[in-house]
Amino acid sequence: MGWMPAQGRLAAGLLVNLAASICIVFLNKWLYVRLGFPNLSLTLVHFAITWLGLYLCQALGAFAPKSLQPSQVLPLALSFCGFVVFTNLSLQSNTIGTYQLAKAMTTPVIVVIQSLAYGKTFPLRIKLTLVPITLGVFLNSYYDVKFSVLGMAFATLGVLVTSLYQVWVGAKQHELQVNSMQLLYYQAPMSSAMLLFIIPFFEPVFGEGGIFGPWTLSAVIMVLLSGIIAFMVNLSIYWIIGNTSPVTYNMFGHFKFCITLLGGCLLFKDPLSVNQGLGILCTLLGILAYTHFKLSEQESSKSKLVQRP
Repeated sequence: MGWMPAQGRLAAGLLVNLAASICIVFLNKWLYVRLGFPNLSLTLVHFAITWLGLYLCQALGAFAPKSLQPSQVLPLALSFCGFVVFTNLSLQSNTIGTYQLAKAMTTPVIVVIQSLAYGKTFPLRIKLTLVPITLGVFLNSYYDVKFSVLGMAFATLGVLVTSLYQVWVGAKQHELQVNSMQLLYYQAPMSSAMLLFIIPFFEPVFGEGGIFGPWTLSAVIMVLLSGIIAFMVNLSIYWIIGNTSPVTYNMFGHFKFCITLLGGCLLFKDPLSVNQGLGILCTLLGILAYTHFKLSEQESSKSKLVQRP
């Protein structure tokens, strides 16, 4: 997109991320609900296409791979595998609204993990923003007419593993001096190999309902499209973070959050009570407050560094 003006490239990047982020949720939900495509198998397809996409990116010079030992990446690959699988199981078992709000619990859990395991301290105002986020998620789950105990178990496991993964990614990037694409380049094939070993124990491989089952051509195209869109989400996030401010990225994330919730109600007829609406609003206000305080904190740190003689 070098021929486009800077504003045009930014708009195009944001538009790609918006379309891909929303499409991946609805397309995966459709594959689970309408086609009954196996969850772990779809995750394997996503991992394989992500690795192929990253291989193509490094061949075109988008980033330079860095030599890493398998033992350095193994814990990340395990958690990467777990968070994608449990997040997809949550999407499969819950309404899109409950799925989206459960993901918001990642922020409070990360704060708890960093406080207990890494001794990191957070200002009181940051801790207080976690109250409306947690309360909103509880309200939505409690009044969800399609509430599922199994779905909430998957959502809880997804939040826990995702939080661990995000904390470890930050620590590993700093420790190994690599960026997210370099790290993902090693994680994706390792996670794919793990799933190849696990899938036969939990899902059929051949025959009805298996990854190599008698799927129609349209189903195969939709599954491959889901994998390509998943890769586009990862790539566009990396590009947006590198080319915009944290404010732009976070505010854009809140916009996607609202659009996805609305789309779930319209496309999948997910019922939404007044109390659930209040829960969503409560969570969104908490997320906005948390983002505002964190960004203010970052700007304050930058200004102190600039002023330092």
